[in-house]
Amino acid sequence: MAGAIAGAVAATLLLLLLALASAGAAAGDGRRLHTLFSVECGDYFDWQAVGLLHSLRKAGQPGGVTRLLSCAPDQLSSYRGLRIGHTLQVPSYSRHPRTGDWYPAINKPAGVVHWLEHSPEADNVDWVVILDADQIVRGPIIPWELGAEKGKPVADYYGYLKGCDNILAQLHTAHPEFCDKVGGILVMHIDDLRALAPLWLSKTEEVRQDKSHWSTNITGDIYGMGWISEMYGYSFGAAEVGLRHKINDDIMIYPGYTPRIGIEPLILHYGLPFKVGNWSFSKLEHHEDGIVYDCNRLFPPPPFPREVEAMEPDQNVKRGLYLSIECMNTLNEGLLLHHTSVGCPKPQWSKYLSFLKSKRFSELTKPKYWSSPKVENKVTVQHVASPKSTHPKIHTLFSTECSSYFDWQTVGLMQSFRLSGQPGNITRLLSCTDEEVKNYKGHDLAPTHYVPSMNRNPLTGDWYPAINKPAAVLHWINHVQTDAEFIVILDADMIMRGPITPWEYGAKRGHPVSTPYEYLIGCDNILAKIHTRNPSACDKVGGVIIMHIDDLRRFAMLWLHKSEEVRADKEHYATNITGDVYASGWISEMYGYSFAAAELNLRHIIKSDILIYPGYVPLPGAKYKVFHYGLRFGVGDWSFDKADWRNTDMVNKCWAKFPEPPDPSSITKDDKNARERDLLSIECGRALNKALYLHHKRRYCPRLSTTTGNISKKIEEVSTTNKLERVTQRSSTTIIGRNSETMDVTAQQAVERATDTGSRAHRSRGLARSSKMWIIAVWAISVLVFLLVISMFFSDRRRSVSRSRASRSQKAHI
Repeated sequence: MAGAIAGAVAATLLLLLLALASAGAAAGDGRRLHTLFSVECGDYFDWQAVGLLHSLRKAGQPGGVTRLLSCAPDQLSSYRGLRIGHTLQVPSYSRHPRTGDWYPAINKPAGVVHWLEHSPEADNVDWVVILDADQIVRGPIIPWELGAEKGKPVADYYGYLKGCDNILAQLHTAHPEFCDKVGGILVMHIDDLRALAPLWLSKTEEVRQDKSHWSTNITGDIYGMGWISEMYGYSFGAAEVGLRHKINDDIMIYPGYTPRIGIEPLILHYGLPFKVGNWSFSKLEHHEDGIVYDCNRLFPPPPFPREVEAMEPDQNVKRGLYLSIECMNTLNEGLLLHHTSVGCPKPQWSKYLSFLKSKRFSELTKPKYWSSPKVENKVTVQHVASPKSTHPKIHTLFSTECSSYFDWQTVGLMQSFRLSGQPGNITRLLSCTDEEVKNYKGHDLAPTHYVPSMNRNPLTGDWYPAINKPAAVLHWINHVQTDAEFIVILDADMIMRGPITPWEYGAKRGHPVSTPYEYLIGCDNILAKIHTRNPSACDKVGGVIIMHIDDLRRFAMLWLHKSEEVRADKEHYATNITGDVYASGWISEMYGYSFAAAELNLRHIIKSDILIYPGYVPLPGAKYKVFHYGLRFGVGDWSFDKADWRNTDMVNKCWAKFPEPPDPSSITKDDKNARERDLLSIECGRALNKALYLHHKRRYCPRLSTTTGNISKKIEEVSTTNKLERVTQRSSTTIIGRNSETMDVTAQQAVERATDTGSRAHRSRGLARSSKMWIIAVWAISVLVFLLVISMFFSDRRRSVSRSRASRSQKAHI
């Protein structure tokens, strides 16, 4: 018995010694590896973390993995996702502790600095891989296999960082010639990271504060608001310490793009929307998604491989489509395994689940290994399924002011924009005085372009806030470089129900699309004759505008001038001339638009099925894309008028909401038109309340009481009919600026509930990450085993001696 135990002990010691020898060899070779990625508290980052961690395990990534979790103290009390992977909590810099600036992207360098200063793991690694949370890893990322050297990190190419070539680099680094346009994945030696990290953070703060150089033509930031300051902070910091990157744009690819022939990318970065056939995915649509905590719920499955096979004859383009579905399938597989690990019931069988568990899927997603030759002039292109599916780029604008009144409207419009499937980016044109900007609290509500306030005309002193709209559009045109071909202009008091695209409504150069505003009777009388040389071209339009960028560049200045001109013509304010019920010149901006368009002979395509005012009877069969709640509307005893909420802070007061509209099931009118009218009114009211609820939720308002919680649950049940068959109508144009997701993403974290992701393997590895821990553990076990063996040996000897004495004693008595 003692011999068997001793044998087992010896075998255990041998295994431990082999492990120690392996760790010692890695340390001796300088090949200890660690992977980092940065997240914040919220459902949005939780499902990304589950997907990334699963892909790292599946890919066989060596070394440890640490999630750098940036949370403010008041967030931690309600955040339950602390057990998602091996986690290091780091202080949140989302709201800068010194300047008060809201910039969540700075958490990445701040988190890395904290890890270097406070984690024992940082003292026992040689190489570090830094990833983003919204990535799927397909194979091990080995620094020495990628060609990384000390002083020469490996990174992906980010060509839009034009600030490396202009005054921005000259201002922020002493070595602009060393500025590399890189990002996405960073692979570097720990010594390089120690030298770089503090400068990465300080340069990010420096660029972020340099507001005079935020413009798009300097930074390449399509929003022109310093949102990519962290990327420049990295590039400028690296230039300062003399790091020269080995740039390789084959390592990482965006799903939806086609890889170079013969290249197997190791990382899928799903930062941009992508599609395969009629299926599409955009991470922004799942910003508030608690899918990590909903048992057995997955993202909509992409087409099966055999369906992709029939979609595209070009083999390399087809390979790009396969990468897109692999990205989503791996993400869903991670969610499925996570749900199983936390004790969710076994999911019901489905064809898709069967595929995820199949040998076929396992074979398709087995780890890929890097073997790419060096190739010059590498080009990665976005795949478009066919020439017929090519659509122009779109950018959406809306104008607001620095006030709580416009803030709750912004919350409603932004939430509906995310759900609508609208292609391209959106920008809020925020008109504020300098003093208002200092005290304003809503900077993070939307991607924003700041413009001077024209509420009080600087020349005439006239108080007319409506003129901010043409003034803001003109400012944006003159200060922002956009690659969009068409601009969609909306009002803040709108709720989108579906995408508004030029190809659906036939917009083209010289022919904008808009909606009818028949009360603009001034187009037919003396007003048009006075204010335009071409009164016959005056169109009674407004509300929604789709205009070619070339037309808008010619038109914007004239729009502003004509608005000022009509506003100054007080002699013709009368209702019978303007149609303005207040006869106060309040709709001068609308006439400014129509008269300016007439001057340039822009002839509108007028569509009656784009916009509807809640409370109006809809046209038969019309699928409206926009609610414009500019007028009072109601259903039964319930009514809503935006003017009633002009002085109410709905955004900063936790859980503030509008009176709930009636339940749709209570609408039992026999009149079909009246019923459709009331259902649309209810839909608009509920959409506003849901947007406010989600806003308060991501602002980490205190948890609701049980009663209020039931109300919130009811709010979440908003009808999905307003999506207008969003999946089938969604545009194939999925070209969003590389950082547009960051803008709406990082400032909007949701706290739902959290649980264990089943990453016990990562946690167990994390407990034994450093060589010191290995050495201590092995020696401790060795001593204990030695004492156990000695104890068993002497115990056996004592028993033998006792038996011998007993035997001699018996013989003596005989």
